[in-house]
Amino acid sequence: MILVDTGPLVAACNPSDAGHAACRQVLTALNEEAVTTTPVLTEAFHLLRQSKGRMSLVDIARRRGVTVAILEDPDLERCFQLMVQYGDTPMDFADASVVVVAERSGIDRVFTLDRRHFSAYRLKRGHRHVPFTIIGPGAEPPLVRERDDSAYTADPRDLVERALHDAREALDRLSRTLGG
Repeated sequence: MILVDTGPLVAACNPSDAGHAACRQVLTALNEEAVTTTPVLTEAFHLLRQSKGRMSLVDIARRRGVTVAILEDPDLERCFQLMVQYGDTPMDFADASVVVVAERSGIDRVFTLDRRHFSAYRLKRGHRHVPFTIIGPGAEPPLVRERDDSAYTADPRDLVERALHDAREALDRLSRTLGG
């Protein structure tokens, strides 16, 4: 599974967005379940309020191109804690909800255009805090990645190949999802 932030949804649904084609391709090519949150959808609909792209977002949500994770009361409390913790960044509610779902589900991959913030955010895993793996247009693969609770250093060429493979698969899935 992969988490989807607001930026790629807005770009994929708005043909006038500079990242439109790339984000549509990544979403289409995903060969795994894409998950987002209600706050992310709310933010995306708000940003698309003057755009014909709103109906594209409705289609993605209706056809389950992206599954919406439900936030429970403990999740809301954790969102508020994170917003205080990252107050100097600052972290908004949508970003906090993505981090909370990542912590709860064990998902560490996020499709986002917001590299500045998501590069700073850390997922609580027991006593450790681990970084997100960011995918999307222009994302660089990490040199160190968590796997089976043990860190390893991968060959950067392997990571680039994996990122390209993931991006191609995401593009194929988005194309199928959007019917194009």
